[in-house]
Amino acid sequence: MQFHLNGFHVGDPTIEAAAESGPQSPTLDSVDVLIVGSGPAGLVLAAQLARFPSIRTRIVERRNGPLQMGQADGVACRTVEMFEAFGLSDRLLREAYWVNETVFWRPDQQDRGAIKRTGRVQDTETGLSEFPHVIVNQARIQDYLLDVMRCSAHRLEPDYGLEVVDVVRENAGDYPVRVTLRRTDADGAAEPVVVRARYVVGCDGARSRVRTAIGQTLRGDAANHAWGVMDALAVTDFPDIRLKAAIQSASKGNLLLIPREGGYLVRFYVDLGEVTPENRDSIKQTGVDRIIETAQRILQPYTLDVKEVAWFSVYEVGQRLTDRFDDALAADDTSREPRVFIAGDACHTHSAKAGQGMNVSMQDGFNLGWKLAAVLEGRSDTDLLRTYSDERQPVAQELIDFDKEWSAMMAAPPRDPNRPEAGGVDPAELQAYFVRAGRYTAGVATRYRPGTLTGSATHQALASGFTIGTRFHSAPVIRLADAKPVHLGHAARADGRWRLYAFADASQEALRALCERLVGAPDSVLRLATPEGADIDSVLDVRAVLQQAHREVRVEALHGLLLPRKGRYGLVDYEKAFTSDAAADIFDARGIDRERGALVVVRPDQYVAHVLPLDAYAELSAFFRPIFRKR
Repeated sequence: MQFHLNGFHVGDPTIEAAAESGPQSPTLDSVDVLIVGSGPAGLVLAAQLARFPSIRTRIVERRNGPLQMGQADGVACRTVEMFEAFGLSDRLLREAYWVNETVFWRPDQQDRGAIKRTGRVQDTETGLSEFPHVIVNQARIQDYLLDVMRCSAHRLEPDYGLEVVDVVRENAGDYPVRVTLRRTDADGAAEPVVVRARYVVGCDGARSRVRTAIGQTLRGDAANHAWGVMDALAVTDFPDIRLKAAIQSASKGNLLLIPREGGYLVRFYVDLGEVTPENRDSIKQTGVDRIIETAQRILQPYTLDVKEVAWFSVYEVGQRLTDRFDDALAADDTSREPRVFIAGDACHTHSAKAGQGMNVSMQDGFNLGWKLAAVLEGRSDTDLLRTYSDERQPVAQELIDFDKEWSAMMAAPPRDPNRPEAGGVDPAELQAYFVRAGRYTAGVATRYRPGTLTGSATHQALASGFTIGTRFHSAPVIRLADAKPVHLGHAARADGRWRLYAFADASQEALRALCERLVGAPDSVLRLATPEGADIDSVLDVRAVLQQAHREVRVEALHGLLLPRKGRYGLVDYEKAFTSDAAADIFDARGIDRERGALVVVRPDQYVAHVLPLDAYAELSAFFRPIFRKR
């Protein structure tokens, strides 16, 4: 972590210096971005925008205060990677339950009325991420993000007790979107609250009024299968109560067991059976006693004594998706600049089985946040905002397709080898599918298609382990100046900057030439992107990774671009150069061409945008030219 750039300050360095205008009022009536909803998507977006002191953001929430008990709990490896960029991964990992292994139980062939452990696998394949899959209550996730907002220059806080009445796009003036809100508390003022915004983002859930206002509809079908879910404190002789467990009983239904943080709490997803028009109403009224009784029957011959239920619910599995995530098509189907966006459950809903809902929602917010900042700060044209729906809608569709398969398998009865005609799922097939689907459940299966922000694979062979369109897969390196072992990807913060990782060629001639070109050439992308008077890394953050051991490299021999002078004192940034770690060489681990080196371009949301030769100056400029405004 770097601080003291513009002067020495005592106290917590995670608390940013207050903006010159002071803390931002949560009741502004004209804003750059109005966020509706303080769920996971809304808070990631707000936390991202809070990093930009020049952007006025307001977030409104219909509840009267922060979430106390959340429904989502699974935090994918990819989400922990994102939280590292916000400086939150340490807190999350310290508090969370780590999902290390998953066990599978099926009917005992000697006594099909009982269950028996038949498989045990590593939850996440080795090397998939430097972070684990973890479990923590959604309310705590949101607390972390609220803290990021409170520590920002504007000390951003949600405005609670407000819900949307309507959203009208007027297409005129500096604040063309008019949002009318009303107070939700009984004592609230009867007069409506009107907010004008440059942009509005609806993160207001599956019943989103923002979605309705832009004419989008959630489309999809229910799976006609019900599950009960409860968080419980229980005493049991079931031996795998502290392991994630997928349990299939012969005739009493299925159960997914997920341990919770704190060492004692456990979540039970309990199969309540098929939903028909005749039983739908009665299933909706299912009480916690029936959920407990069903779980007890599924777990036989083991006992389950539930002492306390912290929370429970009954839901019907369903996956739904909107056609677009913005209002870029007017009512007459003509194209226009997007001004209103939707994210999270407002535009896609999933079952709880794959643990993707909260994670995908937060990635929506991360994808959109840096793009809004780039446009509002004048670095990029508004066309950049079109890429949000273009990128995230296909990702949501792919995850829904996966979720349908996984949910169907979890709900199916186990196949009886003595009655194959009865159908069902072979328990071994369920376990094999879980292993194959590991990249989805870890959150690292997303791959953006070639487009404005994703280059072609022409030079992919130069760095085969950094697949274009996928998230930047971090690896260990040694920071040159202080010999500290670090993860290369952890150098990036959620600050809206692009990263250019230059992996040195064998002679380092191409690396030196690249640095010289970036600093001195009239058509340099640094000249294109960097505002006058700003630090040289304020938009494009160039870092180098050398092949030698750190003791074989002299800091003073580095090019000046890798020792940039920054801030009001012109202090030297010593954290731009790294060397390979002998214990886990990044050149080998990520398939980087040792002779030629490679330039890996990474977006502000940690996805690989391009892989280029170190001397591909024209291609680098051609890639960035449509993204940044010419200065």
